[in-house]
Amino acid sequence: MIAFQEAVKRLKTGELAPLYLLLGTEYYFMEQFKRALFERLGDDSENINEFDLREISIQQVINDLETLPFFTDRNVSIGENPVFLLGTNEKIPVSHDLATFEAYIKNPAPYSTFILLAPYEKLDKRKNIVKLLLKHAQVIDCQPIKGHTLRKWVEQLLKAQNIQMTEKALLRFEAEFGPNLHLLQKEIEKMAHYIGEGGTIDEEQLMEIMSSSVEQTAIELADSVLNNNLPKAIKIYQQLIKLNEDPIAMIALLSYQFRTILQVKLLAEKGVSQQQMARMMKAHPFVIKKAAERMHRYDKETLYTIMNELAETDHLIKRGKMQKEIAFEILLYRLVKHSQSTPS
Repeated sequence: MIAFQEAVKRLKTGELAPLYLLLGTEYYFMEQFKRALFERLGDDSENINEFDLREISIQQVINDLETLPFFTDRNVSIGENPVFLLGTNEKIPVSHDLATFEAYIKNPAPYSTFILLAPYEKLDKRKNIVKLLLKHAQVIDCQPIKGHTLRKWVEQLLKAQNIQMTEKALLRFEAEFGPNLHLLQKEIEKMAHYIGEGGTIDEEQLMEIMSSSVEQTAIELADSVLNNNLPKAIKIYQQLIKLNEDPIAMIALLSYQFRTILQVKLLAEKGVSQQQMARMMKAHPFVIKKAAERMHRYDKETLYTIMNELAETDHLIKRGKMQKEIAFEILLYRLVKHSQSTPS
């Protein structure tokens, strides 16, 4: 498997490979790879074909790839949501001829490039189609970043916007948004607009920016849910939709917040100090401190239930079983219902 940054470097400087497989649940990496591809192709990017494989058969995609290009030097197609690579049999309205795809993987058209976007944690490696892809395609790691690499990525995103952040602001920022690169990028772009090129954000300014759009944060959404305040949760959700926030990204951020709270609660019961927790979890002390403050509001059963609900909704959306906006709204109703028994 190729690291994401190395894959982008190869994309910009080398020849296009006939097959790419982007595997992982970090949408930021997939979007950045697509952006790099569009930049590489320039005007020819207008001829890129994008297919949702929950609605379009793989044989139709292959037919396009095997057709000689007329207006460009190379056919480029992107296929999203290849559910046939998973262990579960998802009900979709199309039938995929995997034998045709297997034959193409072994002998891809020399004048075409196929990028397969698989937003999943793992594939079913028992399947022959998966084995062939892992053997013949350039497999790019798009899994979420680890906690201890968060600072490096934040610094890179800040550098790209030509702004800086004080240490206290960095700790607070990382605690609020966690290792979700999609949301980190959007928030840093917002800060760059606020502070201007070459500026430095301190904690006070950070809170000012966040308070001006406080209902965008996962903590506000989580607090609304755990306070049984469904109207406020729905209001936050509706604002997020207007701001083009992706429900999947918000689910990931909520999961990070609640998972951290649960881990801190479990370790605290064992007598582990916050300093030890930070080392064990490879998290910043501020992240641990905020989670420790919030853990007293929730019992373990509620936290486990919330984590299960978040995972199930994420599964439904990514498998195409439910429209993401509807799934997220139902999630809010369920979380509020489960939280009604949470002790204050």
